[in-house]
Amino acid sequence: MACCFPVILDRSMRSSFKLSKSSSSNKLNKSKSSICSPTSLSMKKKSVQENDHLVVCFGELLIDFVPTVSGVSLAEAPGFKKAPGGAPANVAVGIARLGGSSAFIGKVGADEFGYMLADILKQNNVDNSGMRFDTHARTALAFVTLKADGEREFMFFRNPSADMLLTEAELDKNLIQKARIFHYGSISLIAEPCRSAHLAAMETAKNAGCILSYDPNLRLPLWPSAEAAREGILSIWDQADIIKVSEDEITFLTNGEDAYDDNVVMTKLFHSNLKLLLVTEGGDGCRYYTKNFHGRVNGVKVTAVDTTGAGDAFVGGLLNSMASDPDIYMDEKKLRDALLFANGCGAITVTEKGAIPALPTKEAVLKILDGATAN
Repeated sequence: MACCFPVILDRSMRSSFKLSKSSSSNKLNKSKSSICSPTSLSMKKKSVQENDHLVVCFGELLIDFVPTVSGVSLAEAPGFKKAPGGAPANVAVGIARLGGSSAFIGKVGADEFGYMLADILKQNNVDNSGMRFDTHARTALAFVTLKADGEREFMFFRNPSADMLLTEAELDKNLIQKARIFHYGSISLIAEPCRSAHLAAMETAKNAGCILSYDPNLRLPLWPSAEAAREGILSIWDQADIIKVSEDEITFLTNGEDAYDDNVVMTKLFHSNLKLLLVTEGGDGCRYYTKNFHGRVNGVKVTAVDTTGAGDAFVGGLLNSMASDPDIYMDEKKLRDALLFANGCGAITVTEKGAIPALPTKEAVLKILDGATAN
């Protein structure tokens, strides 16, 4: 049975919540139908066809409920600020806000939250023509606890949520084929039918010559077990051209190996088809690894309010650069400049609550980077 939006949390609802500490960010009814909402208007197809810098992002789009007060538990929070979220959608908006071209493919409920999210993408110049609306399942929800330092804990509400029910038949494969870069995470790999849709979307993108970009975005409690998460994330690892991971995700994926050891990264995570592997270090910046060189780029120091969406802003900043210059990973100076810009995107995002509302414009990033260097 599909979930309902919780107003009062009784015992029957609690089983659909899962609580986890952030390290960076059921039986399915396959007969569920989808509809297109009259409010979910997309950008003109012609503009997408003419733009060869398109980045298509695939996966979840949801509502984050962020406490109005930091440093308290969910139970102690006096109220919550509603904010659109979901890592792939965050990346799509991040690219568009920087002036790039992006589209989103995923599923939400045919409910007020789902229609609101479709309209938010449209308002942010993201092509939402690949969105689908489920008439039986609700839009996914996540309640986010903010610690005093801006780090987070998540409580998810999926029983199942609409994003889990996207089918291969609902994919807009024509949209995927127009992309220069196809970006995705791992949450859509957790359950069927979305897992099969995810794999089919990747195959379509690869056959079309797209660059495949992967950010696992580990959310451990959403998986049946830690081992299932590790196996699921690594099951598509060797197909990606670009991978972004956090330090904690390296430790998890390598069964406790040292995330700061370059040899660990290169021997355990780098694969022969990979063009660029990125390791984010929060406010300290990031590391980069290619077949020919590796190094580190400093972060941009700011006061963190909410780290939600920082990694997605970073990815959006980098993919926006790569959409214009796909071979940027081959020129270390160009890559370092692009990564400094991406670090600036992440830095600005942590200074406000919520993910999509905090994503920066290109002008804002250039301003905060004025005088900064990648060294």
